[in-house]
Amino acid sequence: MQFLKILFWCLLAFLAALFTIANWTSIPVHLPGNLVADINLPFLLLVTFLLGLLPTLGWQAARRWRLRQRLTTCERQLAEARAIHAALEPAAAPATIVEPVVTPAAPAAGGAL
Repeated sequence: MQFLKILFWCLLAFLAALFTIANWTSIPVHLPGNLVADINLPFLLLVTFLLGLLPTLGWQAARRWRLRQRLTTCERQLAEARAIHAALEPAAAPATIVEPVVTPAAPAAGGAL
């Protein structure tokens, strides 16, 4: 399975390099103040990708942190509830072995035949 993961990442890197070589052109970007910046297309695509990815990663990290906090709170409450339940439970008396009492069978009322 590790081999397939490495193969996937190598294929992805190869395709990214191929895309970069094929699209190495300058794109004029108009900035405020009548400034024009010539930016290579692969770099511009990388920057726009990161502008979309970073807020999503930040949201995901915040969500994961919040869920971890909620889980910690629930685990603490569960431990407290178990401790209270164990304290309220009466102490179990030591078990004693009681032997059954065997009574002799009474003779039949009609007598012997």
